[in-house]
Amino acid sequence: MNVYSSDQIRNIVILGHGGCGKTNLVDAMAFVTGAINRQGRVEEGNTISDFDKEEMKRKISIGTSIIPVEWEGCKINVLDTPGCFDFAGEVKEAIRVADGAIIVISGKSGVEVGTEKAWEYVEEMNIPKMFFVTDMDDEQANLYDVIDSLKELYGKRIAPFHIPIRDEGKFVGFVNVTKMEGRKFVKDHVETCPIPNDLIDEIEPIREMILEAVAETSDELMEKYFAQEEFTLEEIQSALHKGVVDGEIVPILCGSGMNNTGVQVLLSSIVKYMPYPKEEHPFVIGKNPETLEEIEVICGEEQPLSAFIFKTIVDPYIGKLSLFRVYSGVFKSDSMVYNANKDIDEKVSHLFCLRGKEQIEVKQLVPGDIGAVKLSNSSTGNTLCDKKNPVLLEAINYPESLAVMAIVPKTKGDEEKISVGLQKLMEEDPTIKVVMDPENHQELLYGTGDQHLDVIVSKLSSKFKVEVDLVKPRVAYRETIKGKVKVQGKHKKQSGGHGQYGDVHIEFEPSGDLEHPYIFEEKVFGGSVPKNYFPAVEKGLQESVQRGVLAGYPVVGVKATLVDGSYHPVDSSEMAFKIATTVAFKKGFQEAKPVLLEPIASVKILVPDVYMGDIIGDLNKRRGRVLGMLPMNGKQEIQGEVPMAEMFGYSTDLRSMTQGRGTFTMKFERYEQAPSDVQEKVIEESKKEA
Repeated sequence: MNVYSSDQIRNIVILGHGGCGKTNLVDAMAFVTGAINRQGRVEEGNTISDFDKEEMKRKISIGTSIIPVEWEGCKINVLDTPGCFDFAGEVKEAIRVADGAIIVISGKSGVEVGTEKAWEYVEEMNIPKMFFVTDMDDEQANLYDVIDSLKELYGKRIAPFHIPIRDEGKFVGFVNVTKMEGRKFVKDHVETCPIPNDLIDEIEPIREMILEAVAETSDELMEKYFAQEEFTLEEIQSALHKGVVDGEIVPILCGSGMNNTGVQVLLSSIVKYMPYPKEEHPFVIGKNPETLEEIEVICGEEQPLSAFIFKTIVDPYIGKLSLFRVYSGVFKSDSMVYNANKDIDEKVSHLFCLRGKEQIEVKQLVPGDIGAVKLSNSSTGNTLCDKKNPVLLEAINYPESLAVMAIVPKTKGDEEKISVGLQKLMEEDPTIKVVMDPENHQELLYGTGDQHLDVIVSKLSSKFKVEVDLVKPRVAYRETIKGKVKVQGKHKKQSGGHGQYGDVHIEFEPSGDLEHPYIFEEKVFGGSVPKNYFPAVEKGLQESVQRGVLAGYPVVGVKATLVDGSYHPVDSSEMAFKIATTVAFKKGFQEAKPVLLEPIASVKILVPDVYMGDIIGDLNKRRGRVLGMLPMNGKQEIQGEVPMAEMFGYSTDLRSMTQGRGTFTMKFERYEQAPSDVQEKVIEESKKEA
């Protein structure tokens, strides 16, 4: 691969709805530029970017892959991302290091939820974007419908650069509206052709739209526009470049990734209109690791080194690869780098540029470029830099992992292998979380959706040779009392020699504090229970509250007051009083109107207005309470409280109800008394398990 300077590099992320044709387009780009000599197909499982076994099996992208291609004297680092919402973490990683985005839309499917999500992601990171409408060779493809939908969603910024030319219903070329020239596809290249007469009337308003967008980029061009003077091609292209970089113009191009049409023009447009690091992103803001003061990290080869690890690939055979982008300085092989997050030095032996799974060794990488390196201790999100000039670069904002299942090994004794495998997968994917639930004795696996969890299980099997099942997690219920009682607990045993004797009279009542298991007090008069046995009584309480008498769940909110009792000068002991206390507890708990408490979650659900009725109706079915609604960026945030037992699988249900447009967050709020039917069901289930 040739050596490129920072102004010859373009970092472009490919985004879009699942199945819209992103990966086929990337393969076409690699084929057109000569990076590969045979174009693959997702359906055949032989594309350059979907090289993981899971991707080939499922016929979808699961991880972000990098395909560097060379075009018109530039190196374009193409980042192909998954379209499935369950792998949004991978998308966030790619957008974090990209300078521009191509949002792919299928001409026959039109604007989909994934299109809108992609727009939201790039708007959040404030990076320039283009639309590429693919599948134009399909008779059902309609570019005008796509344009209308995009203009309705995003307004005047939408600027169609291409209008398709059809001959007997077939997509044979396009009109370049910026140059007002026809282009016809001839075998493996594009030739100039006259604009068909029947398209001239359609092109005029679109041409006018582009000229208006050009005029708005500067006062000088605006004056020229009002004076009805013609813009030169150079003025148009220069203004369009500025408009695209500033986000004021979002071009629409068209073609077909499957049949390789329009791909060369897309590549040329990336070179022409998309930003390059040194000129248009001269610096990024970092922080001093010690003082957290902001630092300008300037994009230049003469600057101190700074690079950001945005992705990790862990393979049982080749080891761990850290994928990074250089922001300043020159990243060289056979050197030492400093990890500012972990305060450690790392030895760099070999540097690579990845092209799919292929590793191309290079000696150095300049600011703006993307590469890979084998490091022992560094992780995704870490900054590598010069030790004398430490800096922390902005972290990746990952989506919250709210889908959860409990892991059960299929074979006893595999727990350690499962732990090692999950640890490796978490290095690769920070959206995977594993939490031990000591109360229910379950290992909980968190992901971003059902398909994400399914892929984790499949990878454990294929990569680490360990089989697991996923089961529904148990809910962390609690038990408490509603009434007040006074009971006696007595333990008396004679077995030759010293016997055992302990006798306590305890009042049980609600403490009003559900944060703590119990409150212990003693109001003993006359020494009926010696003071030295008080700790034994409290210890009996400590053990008793761990398992309630209703369904075996921990007890909270109980006040126990020792009021009386008796002892034997020879047979009494700490053990006897502890046992007497547990007897009193069981008896008192059953008599003091015991109830089951369920955990309540505070939820915030963000959805478009059109889904409000469905969401509120569904929350009511889940025994939830809507507390309020708040308008947010054209959507509504529904705030409410729902029993956590009813929120299992909600991430999947919400996607289904909102076609993927809804998101939510959830956190534990408090415990509340469960309805009687829920209590009966939980108690019955606990009896069966016992």
